[in-house]
Parts: sequence; structure tokens; C-alpha cells
Amino acid sequence: MQLSRKVRPSSRGVALPFVLLALIWGSTWIVIKDQVGSLPPGWTITWRFAVAAAGMWVLARLRRESLKISPQAHGIAVLIGLMQNCVNFQFVYRAEAYLASGIVATLFALLMVPNAILGWLLLGQRPSARFLAGSAIAIGGISLLLLHEYRAAPPQSHVLLGVAFTLGGLLCCSVSNVSQGHSALRATSGVALLFWAMLWGALLDAVFAAALYGPPVLPADPRYWAGVLYLGVIGTVVPFPIYFKLIRAIGAGKAAYNGVAVPIVAMSLTTLFEGYRWTGLTIAGSVLALAGLLIALSAPRQV
Repeated sequence: MQLSRKVRPSSRGVALPFVLLALIWGSTWIVIKDQVGSLPPGWTITWRFAVAAAGMWVLARLRRESLKISPQAHGIAVLIGLMQNCVNFQFVYRAEAYLASGIVATLFALLMVPNAILGWLLLGQRPSARFLAGSAIAIGGISLLLLHEYRAAPPQSHVLLGVAFTLGGLLCCSVSNVSQGHSALRATSGVALLFWAMLWGALLDAVFAAALYGPPVLPADPRYWAGVLYLGVIGTVVPFPIYFKLIRAIGAGKAAYNGVAVPIVAMSLTTLFEGYRWTGLTIAGSVLALAGLLIALSAPRQV
């Protein structure tokens, strides 16, 4: 049944949230880059998710949503907090010490690949041939970008270590994503789940940071705290209602195409602020990566 003209979302109503999400999520990578080296990453990540949890609590109050969830949902929230908001970001912040932020963002655009593999292994959701072909093309394109990074970097730059950290974060993030498909979460509020996952993540980050770096570090630099607030509020809390509004307007499948726009924004900012230099190899790699992502996203979810 087709939507009538009165309820069909306008192009402006769809384009605005789509662009906002791309700009917000695409910009978070370079803000992370700016914070690398400011103080131990464990404490930076702790403050980020403490702020994000507080922001999600405020959002729940504004929406008058309960934060109560079932014990089983709490268990999944702990898993998400550990894998997504703790271990994943421990890897990401370290990866950006060795790679341009746009490269890390582009690698994370491949998140759908481990998601599909885990979905196949754990949920029996077999990916289609088109998805596999598109993923292979995207991986080939990103391989060209990484080849350029490896060739252009000095021997002491540890590009391969940055790639390893990124892939570690990617796998942790994928475990978190697949866990959110658990049947125990069907009746759980998205705001409540995110609040608890962020709170658990902040607590686990604090334990990790204290064990590795010692007592909490609170720098006085306003720029540092501006970055923490941007990542915690603008980069985490604000996109939540925007993304779900976009899903309601155009569906989850089309909303996922935002994953192609994010690395475009991230690479643009990397070019402007990190002095990234484009070559024939990187242009070819970017085109292949984006084309592969578009092909993979256009494929049926399962066969």
C-alpha cells in the first residue's frame, strides 16, 4: 500500500536529518584525533561516556520515558557497555594515534561485514551474493587507501598497528550490534538501553583507566572539555532521536546509507585539517570503497 501525498515525507524532511547525521558522525572522528595525546585515553573515554550517560538521562526525562529494564536486558546492556563503549573505543583512540581520522572512519564503514558474518553464524541470516560482492569491492578499495598510508608513512609510524587497533574495535562494535538483536530487548526502550549501556561503559572505562594509568586525570584545557562535550552530547545523544526519525521516514534500509556519507565527511575534514594528500591510488580506493558500500547496502538483508 502506497503512502498518500499527505503522509509521504518531504524531500527536505528527509534530507535535513540525513545531512545532520552525516555531519555529526563524520566529524566525531577528527574530534577524537584532536584529543589523542591530551591525556591517557582511558580517562578521556571515561569522561566522554559519563557525559553521554548524563545526556541520555536528560533525554529520557524530556521524553518521559522510564529507565527501568529487565535483568536480562541489563545483562545485554553490560555487554554493550563493555564491547561498544569500553573496549571498542580503547582500540579506536589508539588507532587514531597512527592513522588519519578519515581512514579509521572509512574502515569503520565496513562494520556491516562482520555484522553480516556474525548474523549468519549466530542468527542464521545468510548474506546475499550482492552483499558479498559489494563488500569485496569495498574491502579492495579500502586496501588501496591503506596501501597508500603504508607507503607514505615513515618506518616508525606503525601504520599496521593502527590498522590492527581499528579492526579490533570493529569486531567489538560488531559483537555489540549483533547482541542488540536479542529477543530480550524487544520490549526495551532504546533510550533506557543506551543509558545503561553508556553508564556501564563509563564505569568499565574508569576501572580500566585506573588500573592502567592510576588516579583520574582532569585537565584544565577548555578545548579538551569542549571536545568531551561534543563527543558525549552532540556526537552521541543528539543523533539518537534524529536517526530514529529518519528510520520512521524512509525505513531502516535506506537510513543505513548514511554509513556511506559518514566517511565522505570524515575524509573531507581529514583533508582540510590533517593535511591528507590525495593521489591516484587514494582516489581509486575511495571510489571503489564507496561503490562497494552502495552495492552491499542495496542487497537484500538475507537470502
